[in-house]
Amino acid sequence: VREEDHKILLLFHTKLQKWLQPGGHADGDPNLARVALREAEEETGINHLKVYQIPIDLDIHIVRPPGEKEHKHFDVRYLTLAPKDSEPIGNHESQDLCWFTKDEINSMSLDHGLIRMIETGFELLSTM
Repeated sequence: VREEDHKILLLFHTKLQKWLQPGGHADGDPNLARVALREAEEETGINHLKVYQIPIDLDIHIVRPPGEKEHKHFDVRYLTLAPKDSEPIGNHESQDLCWFTKDEINSMSLDHGLIRMIETGFELLSTM
């Protein structure tokens, strides 16, 4: 979430062909907040992100990447704040990165778990 205007950054995932939050694999690192921060920086190219240290959402879902075996993802999701005027750069894992308003998010056809995470993030932001 961008601090200045509370827009939400989503990426259009190349393999899965859908809008998702930035994220990735822990690769053995037990500090999942640190993993969330590292992955967000790598996938967006935005520096000076701040991560809320307590997970805001947990999600288990099946992914079916083309050419790979179907498998489960266990997402531990964190609220991450981007500095004002942040513009994403992206990497090979996404075709596009866009900032969306809450109204734009509400009009999109997104995964239920992603919508739940966004709503929880906004609830937390309203208390900060």
